[in-house]
Amino acid sequence: MPETLAICPGSFDPPTLGHLDIIRRGLRLFDRVIVAVTINVRKKPLFTVEERIEMLRVCFDGDPRVDFDSLEGLLASYARQRGAQAILRGLRAPSDFEYELQMSQMNRHLVPDLETVFLSTEPVGSYVSSSLVKEVASLGGDVGALVPPHVNAALRARYAAP
Repeated sequence: MPETLAICPGSFDPPTLGHLDIIRRGLRLFDRVIVAVTINVRKKPLFTVEERIEMLRVCFDGDPRVDFDSLEGLLASYARQRGAQAILRGLRAPSDFEYELQMSQMNRHLVPDLETVFLSTEPVGSYVSSSLVKEVASLGGDVGALVPPHVNAALRARYAAP
C-alpha cells in the first residue's frame, strides 16, 4: 500500500500547543506529515523560518514520520511536487471555515486530486492563535500553558527588556 502524506502548512510564529495537537492527530490519519513553515513577504515574523523549524523539530524529537520544510509560493504546487495526497488544516472557530473552504477549493482547482482534511481544535485552546500568543507575551503575560516550554523560553528571551 502506498504511503500517505499530508502537508501541514502554517506560519508557526510561534508554534502553539494547538498546532502540535493538529499535527499529532494528523499522524493518526497519514503515514507522514510535512510541516511546511510558510514564508509571507507581507508579514514581519518574530522568529526566522529556521528558528520556527527548529522549534517544531524539538517538539517531535526525531519522529521519522514528521518532516520539516519551508514553503514560499503556491501550496498546491508544493503538495504536488512532494507527492502529498492532502493538506492538513486546523479549524478554531466557524470564521476559520470560510477562508479555509475557499483555499481548499482553489487548491482542488489547481490540483484536482489534492484533498484538504480539516481537524477541529480542542475546545480548551480554540481561542489561541500565534498572533495572540505574541501579543500577550510582548506585554509580559504568561503564555506557558499555550506553547511548549522551549517556545515559551524563546518568547521570553525575544521580549526581554534590553
